[in-house]
Amino acid sequence: MMKQIFDEALPARNTHLLVVFGVIWIGTQALAALLGMLQQVQVDRIAHALTYDIRTQLYDRMQRQSLRFFAHTKAGEIISRLSNDVAAVQQTVRHSTVAILVAVTTALTTVVLMMILHPGMTVGALLAVPLFVLPTRRVGKSQQRLTRLVASTLGQLESHMQETLSISGAVLIKSFGRQTDEMERFKKKAAEVRDLSIKQYAVTRWLNALMGFMSAMGPAILLVVGGALFIRGQVTLGTIVAFGGLLGRLYAPVGTLANVHVQIVSALALFDRIFEYIDLPAEIQEPPDPVDLEEPRGEVHFRGVSFRYGAGPWVLKDISFEARPGQLVALVGPSGAGKTTITYLIPRFYEVTEGAVEIDGHDVRRLSLKTLQRAIGIVSQEPMLFHGTVRENLRYARMDASEREIEAACHTAHIHDVIERLPNGYDTVVGERGFRLSGGEKQRLAIARVVLRNPPILILDEATSHLDYESEAKVQAALEDVCRGRTVLVIAHRLSTVLRADRILVVDAGGIVEQGKHEELLVLGGLYARLYTEQFKVRPKSVDPGARVQ
Repeated sequence: MMKQIFDEALPARNTHLLVVFGVIWIGTQALAALLGMLQQVQVDRIAHALTYDIRTQLYDRMQRQSLRFFAHTKAGEIISRLSNDVAAVQQTVRHSTVAILVAVTTALTTVVLMMILHPGMTVGALLAVPLFVLPTRRVGKSQQRLTRLVASTLGQLESHMQETLSISGAVLIKSFGRQTDEMERFKKKAAEVRDLSIKQYAVTRWLNALMGFMSAMGPAILLVVGGALFIRGQVTLGTIVAFGGLLGRLYAPVGTLANVHVQIVSALALFDRIFEYIDLPAEIQEPPDPVDLEEPRGEVHFRGVSFRYGAGPWVLKDISFEARPGQLVALVGPSGAGKTTITYLIPRFYEVTEGAVEIDGHDVRRLSLKTLQRAIGIVSQEPMLFHGTVRENLRYARMDASEREIEAACHTAHIHDVIERLPNGYDTVVGERGFRLSGGEKQRLAIARVVLRNPPILILDEATSHLDYESEAKVQAALEDVCRGRTVLVIAHRLSTVLRADRILVVDAGGIVEQGKHEELLVLGGLYARLYTEQFKVRPKSVDPGARVQ
């Protein structure tokens, strides 16, 4: 149309033809705008769908990892990959998809039109295309390295924020007066992100400047070469004007493709980080032919169990014992002896290295994961409560629990009266990690939650450690009813909580060094007797296991 306007409409002073070309020009622009909008809508849909797929796959893979993974990985690093890295990939997909589609289509159609206008000048114009491509490889590698560094540093910054801006972190910082130090640490890490990001954009700006310079060279050369051809009468003025317009439509897409190449190469660093986690094998997997126990009895048997983390030293060695329904088995011993690790092997939080853990005669590695989740209830030393209402935290155990069942569980855990005194009762928001509740109240709420689940196997990991003696006595009395008919394993440093245990396992250095009832172990005069003497400052004489020790 440009050629026709300059070669026919203007020389002939044909207003009608000029108007026709003008209307066609406006029509093509309107059509281009409509197609561009539809194209962008579709690309947005694709980008968001891709982001959804990646994010859900990544989250699902994280859910399938064992505790070993979470013990060695900062939560902020995981969240950074789920949030920052996936969002950056989404932006790359959105911009690159449109850019590639438009650039390739525009470049190909432009080359065809240029060949029609003047094959010789077209070949000359194409000779400059490699100049756009050569810098992109080096720039791409540089951007990939910087992108990886930025993503890694952002993950560290996210971890720092998560640690210091949590309730526990805030209490620790304020109690030691480390606000200034933490601010300096934050500034240092944030400055690293800033400096790396500036380098990233600087590299991109230099590339864009180079592309702009090369794009400007084309029209300049065209004016000289095309002008000489026009003077010789070998081309018309319309051809030169049209060719100049097409030259911009050729070099602009080529420059865009060079930039997209750099963006994609940079995004590969993010894909590497994301798929590093997505490709992690799940250590704890559903067995190929799982055994599903509809109503597990809860009989637990450890048979020569040994465990270690990878190729590290043995954490547990040759652990063997049995716990039957209706029995309370206590695990005592010094910190770091392996008591909690023993209980974590039952629900397969960790995988046994040697030997076997059995429930109702079935190796836990053969049971379905749903059976294990249905059969086992755990109350940990530091109960986890979500930032929600009391009712929502309780129903996490059973979403279909009725109000009567919820209140009955809270009565059992001696927490109902406390809840009733809260501003909104069961609809009171407990705050981040249950911060609005005391330590003892959180423990009893966690006990009520596991009571609501009603599992045949109950694991109490220092479940009464935060209770005063009066609350402990109430919970102990309540647990006698809760534990009746169940297999109960109790980890306790406060030995007063295990005097009535059917069997006490004394764990030290990853092995069971003593076992028996309370009085039997006192008479034995071993590690248990020493722990008892140190804790209560009494001579280990005859003790009534039904009496409370002050």
